[in-house]
Amino acid sequence: MKVACMLAGAALTLALTPVVAVAQSSDATYCSALSNKYNTYVLTRGSRGAKQTPPADIANAMSKCQSSDVTSAIPVLEKALEDAKIDLPSRG
Repeated sequence: MKVACMLAGAALTLALTPVVAVAQSSDATYCSALSNKYNTYVLTRGSRGAKQTPPADIANAMSKCQSSDVTSAIPVLEKALEDAKIDLPSRG
């Protein structure tokens, strides 16, 4: 019985792995889109289009978009764009 449960669990894990990978890939793409939009519309608003240095929390979130920790970066970037009254990019 234990072996059957272990096999069923392993099969379920293998079956869900592609779904998780696609979701992570989608989150990474979305995080990158948020980061790019922040760069384009917030950081260049200052002195006549000159790039500004982002606040530490935003810079940290942008860095996380490049790593595997996109889930903690997304809410930070979403809030920063919303605070700047910039529409969020589509998530799909």
